[in-house]
Amino acid sequence: MITSTSNPKIKLVRALAKKRTRYEKKQFVIEGVRLIEDAVSAGIVPALVLYSSRVWENARGRALIGRLQNNAREISEASDAIMRALTSTETPQGILAVVPFAQFPAPTPAKFILILDAMHDPGNLGAMLRSARAAGVDLVLLAPETVDAYNEKAVRAAMGAHFVLPIYAMSWEEIEAQTKNFSRRYLADAGGELDYTRADWSQPLALIIGGEAEGARDAAKKIATARVKIPMRGNAESLNAAMAATLLLFEAARHA
Repeated sequence: MITSTSNPKIKLVRALAKKRTRYEKKQFVIEGVRLIEDAVSAGIVPALVLYSSRVWENARGRALIGRLQNNAREISEASDAIMRALTSTETPQGILAVVPFAQFPAPTPAKFILILDAMHDPGNLGAMLRSARAAGVDLVLLAPETVDAYNEKAVRAAMGAHFVLPIYAMSWEEIEAQTKNFSRRYLADAGGELDYTRADWSQPLALIIGGEAEGARDAAKKIATARVKIPMRGNAESLNAAMAATLLLFEAARHA
């Protein structure tokens, strides 16, 4: 049993909290029974699994440990104190895994693309990835200055989207090249000219969501073919980025 924070496995998990280390090793950390179940079901082979006695408290946890004996490169027990020191959740389940980046090729051609521009909040980013997966998006492009998709909060909020959805960070030049043949590149904008209920959502389609505070930048506006709005009644504030993205993604999915 691991009881020291100086153990190399513990040092690795802590190091992966940094973006630079994640990209050097092409690995990230996931926590909890549900997320690790989803990873294994998607064919992801964990490089390392750490668990404590807490995971034995429920049947799913016990079943997962049994499953991981044949589906992880390395599995080790750690003390409850060590696991609490590593976790970022309020109610840790006593299990985490180091998994490789899922290397999905971009679909050719892509038909339904979500573009996120300067999205700074990792929780919002993760929520949008979760919605994108559920709505049938086949490619997510992260424009410059968008938070890392493998940030622990983004991973937790995405609820397994990382294991099935191609996600690429790209320059605006690359994004423009990726979508140049799309006749519909909609930018979500509270001041837009096109009511989302009147838009043509047929595919191929790209939806651009701007950052929470500043909205879309000039590069996003440049490639947009139209700006779609979600009308608000009375003096209501516009929806936050994740809520607006979810509504628009499912409106698009409804017409697919």
